[in-house]
Amino acid sequence: MIDNMITTIDNWAATTPDAIVYNDMGETHTYAQLKRASDAIAAYLDGLNLPAKSPIIVFGGQQFAMIASFLGAVKAGHAYIPVDKHSPNDRLTMIEDIAHPAAVIAVDALPVDVGEQPVLTGDTLTDLLSAQTATYQLDHPVDGDDNYYIIFTSGTTGKPKGVQISHTNLLSYTNWMLSDDFKLSQNPVTLAQPPYSFDLSVMDWAPTLALGGTLMALPKQVTDNFKQLFETLPAMNLNVFVSTPSFADICLLEPTFDEQHLPDLSHFLFCGEELTVSTAKNLRERFPHAHIFNTYGPTETTVAVTGVEITDALIEKGRLPIGTVKSDTQIRIVDDENKTLPAGTNGEIIISGPSVSKGYLNNPEKTEKAFFTEDGRTAYHSGDLGFLDEDGMLHYLGRIDFQIKLHGYRIELEEVNHYLDANKWIKQAVAVPKYDSNHKVSQMWAYVVPNSKDDFKNDLQRTTAIKQELKDVMMDYMVPNRFVYKDSLPLTANGKVDIKSIIAEVNPA
Repeated sequence: MIDNMITTIDNWAATTPDAIVYNDMGETHTYAQLKRASDAIAAYLDGLNLPAKSPIIVFGGQQFAMIASFLGAVKAGHAYIPVDKHSPNDRLTMIEDIAHPAAVIAVDALPVDVGEQPVLTGDTLTDLLSAQTATYQLDHPVDGDDNYYIIFTSGTTGKPKGVQISHTNLLSYTNWMLSDDFKLSQNPVTLAQPPYSFDLSVMDWAPTLALGGTLMALPKQVTDNFKQLFETLPAMNLNVFVSTPSFADICLLEPTFDEQHLPDLSHFLFCGEELTVSTAKNLRERFPHAHIFNTYGPTETTVAVTGVEITDALIEKGRLPIGTVKSDTQIRIVDDENKTLPAGTNGEIIISGPSVSKGYLNNPEKTEKAFFTEDGRTAYHSGDLGFLDEDGMLHYLGRIDFQIKLHGYRIELEEVNHYLDANKWIKQAVAVPKYDSNHKVSQMWAYVVPNSKDDFKNDLQRTTAIKQELKDVMMDYMVPNRFVYKDSLPLTANGKVDIKSIIAEVNPA
């Protein structure tokens, strides 16, 4: 059990300074280098005389400089906001507008102007990362209820929401990961594949750095190239595989993704979307001696709050449960009036405990709607539908509203609709999920009434143009996979688009 994330990471630099903390496709960095670099960045930020506890945007990909910048920011008393370099320009601009960051650390070149605040980049950042001394005094680091990081998720009005995660929140989550529940060993070698703007990444870096392990970065350009991906994975000598089930499904396309070729791989940790029976069964057959964990938790509750090790017996029962709640947290299943429902009854999942966020950054209206206090603990309306069985095992049934998980990414359909409606080629549109036989969202479809003024010769040309425009303002994973063109959309009795009937049409019984 740890009581401070920052000093725990720094202590590895004192006890095992030459141990590898980060391996980016063969480019390695030690714990001593991480301490020196983060100390230098923290000292530089102090020299800027930034407003106390103001957040700092860190923009980039999967480089060592990202981890060093995160640690440098919190040492200097500032939460960091990770923004992936593959984000649309508009998203970066919106995050800057909402967060009002005191500074920006540009690990990769910024594609747009972010205002008048200081920007740390180029030769200056390179010099700080190669610092040879480590003398920074930790006299005002992030601590307690101070924000440690802020991750922006999908919003319902086209604007993302900044989830504030404190040092206390992070400790609650990390100490659970270090407990006997997951049986992680010291100095694990862990896959670091999710982008740092996706809170699943905390599942790889937080326990690994707390245990003095090594993060094996897997950049997007590698995951997008299956040949390179399948060549790279066996050479990583992984102990812990952190990903969404969708990414595991990609890896399972390669016959050599098995225990024989990855003999050190002992743990699979899944979160972000539903783990299906078929994926779990394939993994059990390929890696019969590995521990496979299914976990669940919204970003607002710090990565995950429930977990279960998948066994053959669970697989045989059908749809997999999402686990029992961690010891310091409480889950209730409630009805529309927030009354607790008995075991086996479906309702909304309410989560309370020390890993629950204080709310959304600079968004009191959304915070008040989603967060509340019960029995002196911060609680969160997940919007997820589920039930607790007699043994206290949580089962997930889907979304109460129209939020979906696609390939691990949380997507507000209303946000997608916002961008669809703003598209010049579209008169009216709605996005709906397409489910597979395992009740998992496999695609997102858009039902579209096209603008009658366009000159496209066919639907293929129209779809190509719409997608191209959408990709300029949306993350790639938010762009619908399929477009269905209609003369009109069905309406409810009160004149609103009948989304439920469209979902039923896309998913016939």
